[in-house]
Amino acid sequence: MEMGKKLNGRYKIIGTVGAGGMANVYLAKDLILERDVAVKVLRFDFRDDQDTIRRFKREALAATELTHPNIVSVYDIGEEENNQYIVMEYVKGMDLKHYIHSNFPIPYQKVLDIMRQILAAVAEAHKNSIIHRDLKPQNVLIDEEGTVKITDFGIAVALSQTSITQTNSLLGSVHYLSPEQARGGMATKQSDIYSLGIILYELLTGNVPFEGESAVSIALKHFQESLPSVKDFDHRIPQPLENVVLKATAKETVDRYRTVQEMASDLATSLTPQRINEPKFVPASMMEKTKVLEPIVPVAPTVMAEEKAAEAETAKEDKKNKKIKKDKKTKKKKRKIIWLTLLLLVLVFVGSMVALALTAPKDVFVPDVIGMSKEEAEEALSMVNLTVKTTIIETSEDVEAGLITRTDPETGTSVKEETDVNLYVSSGKETVSFRDYIGEPYEEVKAELIEQGFDTKRVDASSETYPEGTIMEQSVTEGEEVVPSETTVTLTVSTGEAMIEMRDLTGYSEKGVQDYANENVLTVTFKEEYSNDISEGQVISQDPAAGELLSSGTPFSVVISLGKQPVQTFSKKVSIPYAEPKAEEESEKESESSSQESTPVPNEIIIYIEDEEHTLDKEFQKFTITEDFETVIPFVLQEGDTASYRIERDGEVIEEKTNVTAE
Repeated sequence: MEMGKKLNGRYKIIGTVGAGGMANVYLAKDLILERDVAVKVLRFDFRDDQDTIRRFKREALAATELTHPNIVSVYDIGEEENNQYIVMEYVKGMDLKHYIHSNFPIPYQKVLDIMRQILAAVAEAHKNSIIHRDLKPQNVLIDEEGTVKITDFGIAVALSQTSITQTNSLLGSVHYLSPEQARGGMATKQSDIYSLGIILYELLTGNVPFEGESAVSIALKHFQESLPSVKDFDHRIPQPLENVVLKATAKETVDRYRTVQEMASDLATSLTPQRINEPKFVPASMMEKTKVLEPIVPVAPTVMAEEKAAEAETAKEDKKNKKIKKDKKTKKKKRKIIWLTLLLLVLVFVGSMVALALTAPKDVFVPDVIGMSKEEAEEALSMVNLTVKTTIIETSEDVEAGLITRTDPETGTSVKEETDVNLYVSSGKETVSFRDYIGEPYEEVKAELIEQGFDTKRVDASSETYPEGTIMEQSVTEGEEVVPSETTVTLTVSTGEAMIEMRDLTGYSEKGVQDYANENVLTVTFKEEYSNDISEGQVISQDPAAGELLSSGTPFSVVISLGKQPVQTFSKKVSIPYAEPKAEEESEKESESSSQESTPVPNEIIIYIEDEEHTLDKEFQKFTITEDFETVIPFVLQEGDTASYRIERDGEVIEEKTNVTAE
């Protein structure tokens, strides 16, 4: 396609991305949304193949319904000038084939991360009844952020109508082809799982398991030869990881994983220590005893016996009648007639057997129709000359209503053409009639509901009616039909009689405390005390303390402040005698002021008191005296309290009294 060409006036071709077996991929500019897109255009040699075009369109439309972070988004499909095209998300990066070549060996954890994303994408497709049919590293893209995206959904189904002998274009696909596809059978979800196993094999070893001179020789190896062990390439590969490869690539579909989700779950735990001693996987079909078939009795020995008997009879007659030539000729003619008759019968019998073999029904495999509608399943069965006998309705936890859950015979079973197949159609998930659990112990009810598949949620509430730990209310009513796996049941559980958390009443007034008691059905008693710290009329203390739990009617008490306690003032008269200085002090004094007239030496007096306003560690008064001295000490006391005082003269205590009160 020419550079610069605009498809439908919107998608401008600006480069070439690559070419495949059926289509060429171009880089284009979406002129409306101003973004880069990939445009896949059906190759010229397929443009006149109406069956291919029809499937191309149908599968492209199906792919547009797939929305998943690991699937390349399909934006648009169209046709212009006989060019069939699909417009897709443009992934800037490389395909998995180049990634393996550039990064091998790949750490096991990275292998698991890549496979996890691939499996998630295929699981989404299978959920929508879309089988990829051509999974290979070339169809797996990795962008610059490491996100894995699968492309080419649906195109492979049209490609599967083309013979694998076309080599070149299909040689890349045949390396990942399932045994049933290689035999020409119908591709199923298990076929995709086989291809996923081969992709995992290549991630671990850097190589595909089978090589050959032609696509046919490689295809034959897929169902004739055992898969080479990944441990032959790297003995360090854990056995559980190899087991995932072996189970996914089992020759018989019944030995493979039933679903992609099952494979993903197994792979996710393959590196865990718990599985380190896991034995090597062996398909169940390989462990069955070899069946001995009864030999078919051949026809030829009977013919030979009859011929020998005829010859013996002829010899006898010849011996008896050798002189009679005419009779001899007659007998000889009869022998020829008998021989020719027997030979003719043998030929007729052999011809009948050949005709019967040519017209006998062929062996076919029951296709995987799980997840299809009844009409789609009937079409898939008719494609391999199987017919639907009966349709049976059953509940299913995995398959939505109206779609096929299973078949009888099972998927992958080898049967004769024209065999009747029973289809089982989902009526949706099984519902149960919810019963009344009111009054029953919560723990027992919770265990029962979880066992049935419900999720539960607990809400606690007090009750004077229901004992502690029993169900008071349930969110699902009795008799309601519900699906356990989709229902969360909220159970209101009794905590017994309502308990009240005692509030911190500090600072409350007497009226505030009484109101609190009335609101919570409690009984309060009041006491009163003086307090220098708490204002008059407010709570000083409470019993029980804040935070304790009380039941209805429980008594409690509070102490209300009377304010500061009243004080009284009084005074105490004390006499302080003057003390003459010692002789040495007097001589020093005389020497210092010998020329002056002699004067008394003053005593230093310090008074300490303790009352409502003073403490003994601080001076109350300080003065000097030169003669005996009387003074009055004032005291301030609250009712019932006592005072103290201490008098020091020149550093010596001369008087100290305690328990001083007003007289």
